Amino acid sequence: MDPLIVFFGLSVGIIVGLTGVGGGSLMTPLLLLAGGYSPVIAIGTDLAYGAVTKTLGGWRHLRAGHVDLRLSWWLAAGSVPGSLIGVFTLDRLLAAHGDAFEPYLLGMVAAALMLAGGATLYRALFRPGLVAKERDQAVLEGSVSKAGTVAIGFLLGFVLGLTSVGSGALVGLVLIMLYKLKPRRVVGTDVFHAALLLWSAGLAHWASGNVDCALMGTIPIGSLPGVWIGTAIVPYVPVAALRTALGIVLAAASLGVLTKAGVDVPIGVVAAVPVVLGVLSWLVVRHRPAPATAGHPIDAMDARASA
Repeated sequence: MDPLIVFFGLSVGIIVGLTGVGGGSLMTPLLLLAGGYSPVIAIGTDLAYGAVTKTLGGWRHLRAGHVDLRLSWWLAAGSVPGSLIGVFTLDRLLAAHGDAFEPYLLGMVAAALMLAGGATLYRALFRPGLVAKERDQAVLEGSVSKAGTVAIGFLLGFVLGLTSVGSGALVGLVLIMLYKLKPRRVVGTDVFHAALLLWSAGLAHWASGNVDCALMGTIPIGSLPGVWIGTAIVPYVPVAALRTALGIVLAAASLGVLTKAGVDVPIGVVAAVPVVLGVLSWLVVRHRPAPATAGHPIDAMDARASA
């Protein structure tokens, strides 16, 4: 048992417990940059372990009535096959190009991390609270019809199968921006759908030999207690600020992964990006009107998203 991996699991678990996002987005770059694992093993193992933790959270939210089941199934109708095609595409590219493809795979992971970081920052800075248009049930018509929902799910699933990034940050933003769900429904639907999606992607990576079973067994030793700790301290921690910090960390991690891919990113840029994003975030928060008060306890603490 590697104590470093247990520590990674604990740290990521606490962040997931506090913010509801960050599992795949944080664990994969940690395994790549600090753990020294190959990209495909980091991606496959991250997805496989995430399936277990998200299942626990999804079941809890389902029993609590926080899941829009119809929306979850329509998203899964696209995301599950999309994730399988993402894994298949990754396997074909690795089979065709071998180790020469790894820098390109790292580049795709970096791009997905940057996208997840941007989505997390947008959610934290520009969608911090509940507004009157948000609802308990998604309306599947117009631009977000059933067919459109399947297509959106397919794209999200493909990105996740290929890079392991997006089950929380990207799906959560979609549920807020396109379907206008209330925070407690965003949380429940996101976690429940993520369980379905991660099982399909995780099993596909396992069948392809991309899962390190020993590593997968070690991560939950830290992550499960971490999730419990994070969830327990939600009332005492400024979750909005943590979401902003997480978005900045994901953006910085994307630059770190780019350097591992062989891209010459000056150290000054790597150091300056988090600082600039931090200052810009502070300016946005400082000049932002006070959000409306939510009417449900979990609306105010939607970070109980976690698994």
